Amino acid sequence: MELKVVSTASGKRIRPDSPTPDLIAWTMDHFQNQRLAMTTSFGMEGCALIDMYASLGKPLTVIYLDTMFFFPETYALRDEMIERYPHVDFVNRGTDLTAEQQAEKFGDELWKTNPDQCCKIRKVDPMHQVLLDVDVWITALRRSQSITRAHLKVVEWDWQYQLLKVSPLAAWEREDVWKYIQENNVPYNKLHEQGYPTVGCTHCTSKVEGSKPGEYSRSGRWKEFNKTECGLHGDGI
Repeated sequence: MELKVVSTASGKRIRPDSPTPDLIAWTMDHFQNQRLAMTTSFGMEGCALIDMYASLGKPLTVIYLDTMFFFPETYALRDEMIERYPHVDFVNRGTDLTAEQQAEKFGDELWKTNPDQCCKIRKVDPMHQVLLDVDVWITALRRSQSITRAHLKVVEWDWQYQLLKVSPLAAWEREDVWKYIQENNVPYNKLHEQGYPTVGCTHCTSKVEGSKPGEYSRSGRWKEFNKTECGLHGDGI
């Protein structure tokens, strides 16, 4: 399924290229009786999208997966977002498998020997459990983030999780996101100012020399491996 042209209750026609605020408002209106949730890893895009949805003043559930390997700056950002948006319900659905338990079962520093398995344990498997309870999944993915995301639709059926996936920022560029963050004083991960274009787990995220907040690259992720995605979004995304 892909969004073609639909009409809202007010008669406004919504298309894939409709203004983002219209798409966001349509999402909350059209799917108000569905099990709707946003997921975030507290990247810049996710922070901007949370702000856009929160501005509607309606209840919203935002799910995140605490891998237990977040940077301190990420935990600080999470706390800031919770305080900033009191009507947004931030829910942690990360694994309860501790680092020590993982090491005992799979060996020390699994992220160095088999990062795909580590991502599966701490991200992919928990996400599958999360989305069993969701009908409409909102993401902050953008097409220009990577080749594997280049054909992302604004609204489409996700075959991996068997639900409807909505990506209102699909057509945005990173500089658009950064501009929105600045103009609306949206909290963001301070690591973006320290050379981290994306921020994941401490063990698998590195600085990218010369990177600025308004620039995007996945070259700082899993630098020792031929891997740029954790697998949450299917087809290697």
